[in-house]
Amino acid sequence: MVSSLVIPYATYLRVYEPLAAFPEPERTHWYRYAAREATPTSQDELLRALAGLAGTPPTAAPAHESGDAFVADVDGVTCVCPWRTRLRSWLALDELVDELPRPVLEAALPEVVREQALADHARWRVANPDARPWIRSAVWTVPMRWFVLFSDDEKEYETGARTLLRYRTPMVQARRRVARGLKALRDAVGQAPLVEGLVDVGKWLEEFHPRSLVELDYGGLVHVLPKEHLAEDRSAAEVAEGLAALAAGDEERAGRAYQRLTDRWSAVRERQFAS
Repeated sequence: MVSSLVIPYATYLRVYEPLAAFPEPERTHWYRYAAREATPTSQDELLRALAGLAGTPPTAAPAHESGDAFVADVDGVTCVCPWRTRLRSWLALDELVDELPRPVLEAALPEVVREQALADHARWRVANPDARPWIRSAVWTVPMRWFVLFSDDEKEYETGARTLLRYRTPMVQARRRVARGLKALRDAVGQAPLVEGLVDVGKWLEEFHPRSLVELDYGGLVHVLPKEHLAEDRSAAEVAEGLAALAAGDEERAGRAYQRLTDRWSAVRERQFAS
């Protein structure tokens, strides 16, 4: 199902793993799932999650884990990216508790709902200590550390009936770029929030099969940003330029690249407050 309602603000970092990475019986489930004629889109996934929040009382996390996934063909190898909506809902709730003002949080998710969800997560985590999501998301932005994983020539921008902007790269390339980026940053600035964020992404990538595919998807942002903005977006190139400049000791050039990047994404974030 493809919904006519577009949710504009979410962006995604996804990992698609080959079927061989999954143990049985999950491998057989995904094999059969990938053989379907059509599978849901990211908009369908987000709409299902929002439907839970719109209920009375709202649902912080689904009662059961999703059996859906995104599917990609990587050089003839079928790879899947499980939604794991329940796990991601729990993880998002942990972040919301720290980020949202108490009155806003209480209006969206009453305390009794949050406490039940957190208790469910704690019990589930005991039985699944090594679980991790295949998808990370952000709203009204793409975190700068995500761009480190990609090169400018991996950008795919399509317009028309199916508008998308995404980057895709093999896992081995993503890991290599993270390692190079961390070296450049640590040599130049030591420990900093960007370094900590990139370390976190690098650890996450290490959890997956080495023949996986890594994808950065602008998601619904492609429907609210002007086409010229999307066509001219060279965020991955600017991050790469900044890191190369730091590695060469050229702080002035690195600063210019960083400023172009922050100016572009500050303008995007401001759109969430537009009427």
